[in-house]
Amino acid sequence: MTRTQKTVFILVAIVALIMGLTVNKVLSGKGQGDPTALIDAGIILLPQSRQLPPVTMTNQDGHPVVVNELKGKWSVLFFGYTFCPDICPTTLAQLRQIKSELPKDVVDKLQVILVSVDPNRDTPAQLKQYLGYFDPQFEGLTGANVDDVQKVSNAVSIPFIPADTSKPNYTVDHSGNLALIGPDGTQRGFIRAPLNNQKLVAQFPGLLQRK
Repeated sequence: MTRTQKTVFILVAIVALIMGLTVNKVLSGKGQGDPTALIDAGIILLPQSRQLPPVTMTNQDGHPVVVNELKGKWSVLFFGYTFCPDICPTTLAQLRQIKSELPKDVVDKLQVILVSVDPNRDTPAQLKQYLGYFDPQFEGLTGANVDDVQKVSNAVSIPFIPADTSKPNYTVDHSGNLALIGPDGTQRGFIRAPLNNQKLVAQFPGLLQRK
């Protein structure tokens, strides 16, 4: 075998090895979801998880909930309010539809939480009644004041503009993006608005396998 033939043989072997490792990595990573497919579905994962602030809020049943103790399941946080005319009912209806199309074992790992950006009007009773129109298993959180809500929204980079509550029938400007909280209670990423139901249904099972 000439020197040229040996060089070609070695190069082919190296290429084959690299291709084999690449294929193995792709195949072994299937359960964790394809990063490109996740992004296409509007799911943006953070390179490093973020800690949530230890803010105590009140849920729809009147029980205290410490935000950084949302653990055990994946949580989807949506910052909205019950008097919202458009974004909130649309988003909650989409989340209900997405949930209905997921396998039960996936649904068991997921909780949808509406964090009210309007604590002035959104009492626990108001949240419970409103969320019941969409899914009784959806949860709601309201703060003692708007400052508490802003601490949480700023921590997950989904800010809103506090409303002038002195005006009648006021509205609150807020984002339609969702915050993804992992089962360890840290923020893992975002889901961009507008939601794509079909693509999210396809990606949630793999995403929720992550620890």
